[in-house]
Amino acid sequence: MKPTPPKYWFVLYTKPRHEFKAEAQIKSINVETYLPTTTVIKQWSDRKKKVTEPLFKSYIFIYADEKERLNSLEQNGVVATVCFKGKPAHVPEIQIENLRKLLAGKSEVEVTDKIEINTRVRVDDGPFAGIEGVVFENENNDKMLGITIDLLNRTVAVKLPKTEVTVINK
Repeated sequence: MKPTPPKYWFVLYTKPRHEFKAEAQIKSINVETYLPTTTVIKQWSDRKKKVTEPLFKSYIFIYADEKERLNSLEQNGVVATVCFKGKPAHVPEIQIENLRKLLAGKSEVEVTDKIEINTRVRVDDGPFAGIEGVVFENENNDKMLGITIDLLNRTVAVKLPKTEVTVINK
């Protein structure tokens, strides 16, 4: 019996505005995908409409072994694998889990002034329980918890009350 090849989370770069098409194409070859999305309100001249958009434009995550990754690259909507130092880069599973948890919560709450900027915290309660991140300040001087996907150099942020988080270190 052959050993099962290891699977990792890879990031694929898609053609512009092809994230949903690439996801469907990759799913059709039985590869697990994750396309984080957000709902935004778009304003047209005559109406407003809620639209679901990819959180990271032109990127999609796949959980695959090397053969599945190569098969995914053959799909029409996919351009390339994101690489680091010339090799296909892996996203740590904890970052994918944190992103899923963060996006699953729908409430917006705020951080009080007692948590210092750049403090690493863990969420203990509420819909984001178990997520770790760093407190930062946005341009509106709101304190927010940021979950970072290091490979993409992107951060997803949410406002949280101090009562739901524990300081890990300063």
